[in-house]
Amino acid sequence: MGARRAWLAILLGVAAIAFVSLPATDKLADLQAEFDRESSGVRKAKLMERLGEAQFLFTREAGKSNDYTSVDVAMEKYRDNVRAAFEALKKQHPDGERHPNGYKQLEACVRKGIREVDETLVVAPPEFRPPLQLVRQDLIAFDDELLRLLFPRRPGERPLSSPPAEKKP
Repeated sequence: MGARRAWLAILLGVAAIAFVSLPATDKLADLQAEFDRESSGVRKAKLMERLGEAQFLFTREAGKSNDYTSVDVAMEKYRDNVRAAFEALKKQHPDGERHPNGYKQLEACVRKGIREVDETLVVAPPEFRPPLQLVRQDLIAFDDELLRLLFPRRPGERPLSSPPAEKKP
């Protein structure tokens, strides 16, 4: 009798997860379609906040069910979405310092993505870590570039284009 109850509890748990994640998957698909249709870099960057949150929710649920293949695919899709938003933003508004709208939102979203990948790396089995580490490296590179575009003039730094000043004796 105890084995039947345990089996029934497992089935109910799986059914509850499937029922709860179905609307989340539909929402994720709708947000992804909206993101793909969007042509404005600023709106695409702002949409990444909601899309990213839906993707993170999906990866957390997949992680709970030990589906790390789906986690890897979702995180790689997140990185690809960040890349698409960033490229659209740079193309339409190349000066992030003068036009920070979109850059700020995308940078915050990327920072959150780095944290999500870090948390996933802690619990992911060893065979799933290398793709997640690549996603993490790419997100860090995007974050660095976003910060450079938002804050190109930093106190104490020399411009990259000018040669170093020579000291006179």
